[in-house]
Amino acid sequence: MPNEIPKLTPEQLQAARQAATKARQERAAMKDAVRSGELSVSQALAKAAGNEILSRIRVLDLVKTQPRIGDKRALDVLHRLGIAENRRIRGLGKHQLDALIAEFH
Repeated sequence: MPNEIPKLTPEQLQAARQAATKARQERAAMKDAVRSGELSVSQALAKAAGNEILSRIRVLDLVKTQPRIGDKRALDVLHRLGIAENRRIRGLGKHQLDALIAEFH
């Protein structure tokens, strides 16, 4: 059978769960920092550029951390900037990054 799922030991499963939990907490901490004003959007994008875990945050979620921006406005911003709804930070091109930074500067 091709691409069979490997069997993991209980220890490996526990390590994978802990790694996933740590990653979720790290992403949530960055979104909270942006939401509280501790980090700007441009600072968050720069921080995510060098971090594999943070670069997996959805751009939509990052935009929604801004004051007075909910689901509808966030989608409007993404559509106006030519960014797909499901795009993650690591998948943004240079022009998209520049447009996003200019939008929230």
